[in-house]
Amino acid sequence: MQTEDQLTRDMLAATAGAINCVGGNNGDNPTNIDRSDVDDVVRTLLSNDAYTVMDNIEGEDKFGTGPVRDAYFALCSTQLTGNLDAVAGFLHKNQYPAPMNALRTEWGSIGNLRFLVSSIGSITANSSNLGADVYNIFCVGMEAYACIEQDQYSAHFIYLPPEYSGPLALNCTVGYKFAEVPRITNDLWVINLRATRA
Repeated sequence: MQTEDQLTRDMLAATAGAINCVGGNNGDNPTNIDRSDVDDVVRTLLSNDAYTVMDNIEGEDKFGTGPVRDAYFALCSTQLTGNLDAVAGFLHKNQYPAPMNALRTEWGSIGNLRFLVSSIGSITANSSNLGADVYNIFCVGMEAYACIEQDQYSAHFIYLPPEYSGPLALNCTVGYKFAEVPRITNDLWVINLRATRA
């Protein structure tokens, strides 16, 4: 399924409307991510009537925790985890009052964005004004994009043991095929927030 994730990532990087981070302090364009950049994206998604993806998590009487707002997803690279930790108002998922409601890939939340990190997150190499890598953070509302299966055909893993694959049963066949297309279903509900690292 990683191939499907990579194709979806590349489609979003190529087609989603982009906003550069400007609130950071690293002197680049785009800058490192800042709370003001998060607030701009959330305000834009709200103004475009995008539905949040995750429900709120109510606060509880536990030390060091805080309530979590209903939120949009922000899909990004694992390379941004340190920068996310430094943003004002960042709440790590271990500080959620009910961390069992967090997704496995979730890093934490800032305002109404819950950040999901992946090692295959989108990076545009050497493309900032100062030549640094730019990290694409896809901020999405519910049903902003979809993977459409062509002819109702989904992913299929193929394995043929050696006795069916080659001469003298020395080789096996392993393959993967799928007929689906990732696409944005509403351009107003997905924003590519572009950032560099601090």
